[in-house]
Parts: sequence; C-alpha cells; structure tokens
Amino acid sequence: MKIPASTEPFLLGAAAGAIALAVIGFNWGGWMTASKSEEFARVRTDQAVVKLLAPICVAQFQKDPKAQASLAVLMGKDRWDQADYVREGGWATMPGSTADPNRDVAEACAKALAKREF
Repeated sequence: MKIPASTEPFLLGAAAGAIALAVIGFNWGGWMTASKSEEFARVRTDQAVVKLLAPICVAQFQKDPKAQASLAVLMGKDRWDQADYVREGGWATMPGSTADPNRDVAEACAKALAKREF
C-alpha cells in the first residue's frame, strides 16, 4: 500500500503535535503519572495527619505536671534535638496508641511549644 504524498506532512505534524502536547501537559499543564499522583496524595495525607495530631501533642505536654520544667528543658535544647525530646517524653504518642510516635508530629509539636503557640 502506498501512502499519498500529501498524507506524509499531516502524519508528521500530528506526531509532532502529540509530542508537544505531552511535553506541555506533563511539564506545565498539571498532568501526572499514577505513581506521581500517589506520591502527591501520600505527602498531602502525611501533612494533614501532622496538622491534626500536633495540637494533641501540645495538649498532652501542657497537661504534664512537670510542663513548665519540661518546657525549660525543651527551650535549652538545640532545635534539631527538640523533636527527639518530645518523642522521648511520650507527648507525641497519641492516646491509646502503642505505635512509636511520628517524628513529624513530634517536630511540629516542638516547634509549636518553642513558639508558645498554644
């Protein structure tokens, strides 16, 4: 089968247009692959969990009988050690949970406590 000569420019243009559409769509159009959208959803979910659980951590810290002394110790620690202090103190462990505390929750809690956003 022979393709007419006038069809070749059309096919080349269609192929170039499809490639351009894909490049523009994935780079600037907001298109994403399934794996990228799953990663995006996971990150957003993790951020939402931290945002919801950090105030619980702060409340648990405040209810501690030694809260003022613990806050003084927390403020005396380096910024990168504050989350570990909150985790080790048990304030980042959610009520009823047996799982290890989430590091991101402990970090958000320590930041809120250090800024006294409670």
